[in-house]
Amino acid sequence: MEELKDILRRFRDERDWAQYHTPENLAKSVSIEAGELLECFQWSGEYDVHAVSDELSDVLCYVIMLADAIGIDLKKECLRKISENARKYPAEQARGRSDKYDRL
Repeated sequence: MEELKDILRRFRDERDWAQYHTPENLAKSVSIEAGELLECFQWSGEYDVHAVSDELSDVLCYVIMLADAIGIDLKKECLRKISENARKYPAEQARGRSDKYDRL
């Protein structure tokens, strides 16, 4: 993760784009790119793997940049959230079900 953050910072700084990479703008960009990802699946279950990969990468880059901008340790927070979800969705109750945790 640190290597990706360093590469993204360098890319941004070489273009003098830090001024545009506010948390608000980065959050908007995450949403915009997620919409473009969804567009890959808009009309059917068929999809272009390359296009999906491009959009997933865009979403991931913006997520990493947003987390970096506001000081969130993504690895730590992802592990915390997985642990929280494991408590909310015990495997023995959630297996094979798509119900929200309060309906298990």
